[in-house]
Amino acid sequence: MRFRDAFHSVFYHGIVTLLRWILLFGARVTLKQFGEIPKGACVMVSNHISHFDPPLLSGWLPRKIDWIAMVELFSAGWSKTAFTWLDVIPVDRQGDDRSALRVALARLEKGRMIGIFPEGGIRDGANSMLAGAEVREGAFLLASRARCPVVPVVILGSERLYNIRNWRPWRRARVYMAIGKPIFPLQDMGRGAAREKLCAEVSLAMIHLKDALFRTYGLTPLDLPHSPQERMSEP
Repeated sequence: MRFRDAFHSVFYHGIVTLLRWILLFGARVTLKQFGEIPKGACVMVSNHISHFDPPLLSGWLPRKIDWIAMVELFSAGWSKTAFTWLDVIPVDRQGDDRSALRVALARLEKGRMIGIFPEGGIRDGANSMLAGAEVREGAFLLASRARCPVVPVVILGSERLYNIRNWRPWRRARVYMAIGKPIFPLQDMGRGAAREKLCAEVSLAMIHLKDALFRTYGLTPLDLPHSPQERMSEP
């Protein structure tokens, strides 16, 4: 068992390190911490603007992330093995997946960090939670059940990696990440009300984090999430 656990750890950190080095060829990443990620159980939520988000967040955030991802990623034998060894939790987005909830709660009981994109998919423009769009409540249900904090994280610029021109050494894409302060679910109200309150607080915190990145680094509307198609067509 010890050998298996050791190999598991080496596999995870090896893949994350490899992806980080690959991404460094196309991205200049800036991580700003406006808050600290707790050492114990927590749920990390982030906006989602590209397929590069999970490896970027896993590679640059200071804690290991157990991602929750769509079950379709586990459809092939090799992908099922790889994502299982990367501690990814499959979830059926079409219904009430209680098995995924139980697995995530068990991970949180062990003090781990669960990563979720509450937007449910890649979003940009008015559909982004950074513009105030509604999000799914699964992450906040999980945090309320586990009575653990939610850590808001904002990522900007990762969709620029869809443009092959930005992989030139002299023109790497600028990617910005911001970590916010942990937000705890309220314990003095019903579970449904606590979940809705937590969702509202985290959604507002995400917008404030985006605004803080804009102020700190002098960003412009061009740095807001754009569709992959828009980024690929940029000169």
